[in-house]
Amino acid sequence: MSRIGKAPITLPAGVNIDVSKSNVVKVKGPKGELTQQVDPDLIIEIEDGTLNVKRPTESKRHRSLHGLYRSLINNMVTGVTDGYTLQLEVIGVGYRVANTGQLLELTLGYSHPIYFAVPQEVKVEAKMEKGKNPAIFLQSHDKQLIGQVAAKIRAFRKPEPYKGKGIRFYGEEIRRKAGKTAGK
Repeated sequence: MSRIGKAPITLPAGVNIDVSKSNVVKVKGPKGELTQQVDPDLIIEIEDGTLNVKRPTESKRHRSLHGLYRSLINNMVTGVTDGYTLQLEVIGVGYRVANTGQLLELTLGYSHPIYFAVPQEVKVEAKMEKGKNPAIFLQSHDKQLIGQVAAKIRAFRKPEPYKGKGIRFYGEEIRRKAGKTAGK
């Protein structure tokens, strides 16, 4: 039995879960509403404030989907109750970030600034404080969407291994390489 798949999901107060006949799970809470299509073979049971995901057989396919869909539903429940936050830091001389509403403006050493439109479900805030690296804060109730947006922002200027310049997740360790040594 999958350790992740067999763990029950406790439903906090204020969270409503609706499972349709076609195994579409809708989770509604104080932060928003999310939907997820679950494989039709899996069985979803809700009883006494807990949700259990069960598999019909021990086949390899059912075992692999069991833990996956339990984790996805758990992430949805956590998202609509607490939400998710991600912080990116921009490291480099002259690198700047600013936002006006949902439009993020990045100056990353290219010949032009980069404008990135952040989806409405994700709240974005850019901070530039004196003496600290510029930071980008992302908040959302959808874990998958916030991760995808953060990955796209990071891809504009990935951290390079020699000086460490670029956009990285807060606390991310970058493997540094030694530069060239002198000729003789």
